[in-house]
Amino acid sequence: MDTSKVPANAAQLHTIESGVVARGKPVALQDVAVLLHPEDDVAIARVPLNRGVLLRLPTTSGTIEVVQRIPSGHKLALHALVEGQAVRRYGSIIGFASQAIQAGEHVHSHNLSVGSLKQEYEYAVDVRPVAFVPEEQRRTFMGYRRPDGKVGTRNYIAIISSVNCSASTVRAIQQRFGPEVLQAYPNIDGVIGLTHKSGCGMRTGSAAVEQLQRVLSGMALHPNIGAYLLVGLGCESNQLQDMIAAMQLDSAQQWKQPLVLTLQENHGVAHTVAEAARVIGELLPQVNAVQREAVPISELKLALQCGGSDGWSGITANPGLGFCVDELVRQGGTAVLSETPEIYGAEHILLRRARSREVGERFVERLRWWEHYTAINEMEMDNNPTPGNKLGSLTTIYEKSLGATAKGGTTPLNAVYKYAEAIDERGLVVMDTPGYDPVSVTGQVAGGCNIIVFTTGRGSVFGFKPAPSIKVATNTPLYEKMPDDMDINAGVVLDGVSTEEVGRSILDEIIAVASGKQSKSEAQGIGEEEFAPWILGATM
Repeated sequence: MDTSKVPANAAQLHTIESGVVARGKPVALQDVAVLLHPEDDVAIARVPLNRGVLLRLPTTSGTIEVVQRIPSGHKLALHALVEGQAVRRYGSIIGFASQAIQAGEHVHSHNLSVGSLKQEYEYAVDVRPVAFVPEEQRRTFMGYRRPDGKVGTRNYIAIISSVNCSASTVRAIQQRFGPEVLQAYPNIDGVIGLTHKSGCGMRTGSAAVEQLQRVLSGMALHPNIGAYLLVGLGCESNQLQDMIAAMQLDSAQQWKQPLVLTLQENHGVAHTVAEAARVIGELLPQVNAVQREAVPISELKLALQCGGSDGWSGITANPGLGFCVDELVRQGGTAVLSETPEIYGAEHILLRRARSREVGERFVERLRWWEHYTAINEMEMDNNPTPGNKLGSLTTIYEKSLGATAKGGTTPLNAVYKYAEAIDERGLVVMDTPGYDPVSVTGQVAGGCNIIVFTTGRGSVFGFKPAPSIKVATNTPLYEKMPDDMDINAGVVLDGVSTEEVGRSILDEIIAVASGKQSKSEAQGIGEEEFAPWILGATM
């Protein structure tokens, strides 16, 4: 698949009036649609195509006639397909014809179904060595170097609730430290409250408790957190002292020791809020004392996300982000691909790039777990794409996954991590998470990601504290409609700008934001409600 450039032909595009190709003289397919691979059965309409438009095919001297209106971003059949026939986009199967499809017909949910791929996997056959940039030539950003050697892109104080029962108290503490207080501490980005809807109603010592503890401790130890306070009720399943011992919070970072308050031991809400305010007041000067310094971008751990995806995601923004990832890996950095259900159907691409068969098989084991997990919860893997994805032209999970996986670039897959597990490998890695963006990013950041790039075609306004989130629009109309929310426009690829150029722009923006520039979501104060640990199992 080559999506490095989607050329525009201005001489032909002058025939487009009001965004719709008119009938008459045949128009070259490549002037009004995108063909991603020579073996594809469908092309993607760049503009709305009316019934009766004649399209001249690039590989033959023939033409096809559009037989029904094709919205922009949607799929057009390039030839007749029989019922049950595999349909390809990106050179890979995106589904199977659920009825006969004629050339020029709209291909979407009404005539394309997910079927069964029955893939036979190959492991590590496409692994290519990375041409690393020499250390002395690597780019830098202005980050916070912590005593343990990790590097932050932000400097927050976090108040972390062990259980939902202490969430309101956490918010009350946080309100004591508004802008009027923090203006005296210019090196502190804020005092944030990390609250959630879990922490009890589950068996003590269970996998569900262990996973929640992994998330909360990952946030406490995060390099973007300069200090933290744990606040509990006292009788919850997720006992704070148990979490401190299990996650080794009292020995993991001597420079950042756990501070603990429980409501039942501190005479209730009012007394706990007052004591917490005193404790945090003493922390402010210490946390403010840190200064940004130049560090290589090898210290970046980049969370890769896409949400509100559309038909352009896999053509513009995701390949552009993939180029950025390749360059970050060359510079010694780390990129974390996640959303396991949104890799389903495209896993064969990653497995061929797995560093070893063992790494590949670990990922396949997670896919089999997801098949079981969805089945016992009366769901299917194809319950994704969402209604919004389908409006944006994505039909099956295979199609969505093939576009989503492009975020990961082309370098070897070096490791597979459990949800919120600490990331210690460099290069491209995968973390097993759900596809739901807040839950997925919570795991990535708890694992150590210190910055996020989030591609969107429908307009997700995602932010996440303590890690800044950069939004990349897949199409120009979205970028122009939501200028206060989108950081970068990848839709320029449809005007002939290369994905490499978009990828360089994304990397430049990552470096600027990592150095302190506010992303669009940060500027609007977005990012605390998105903290959402993945809740496993039954709630009792």
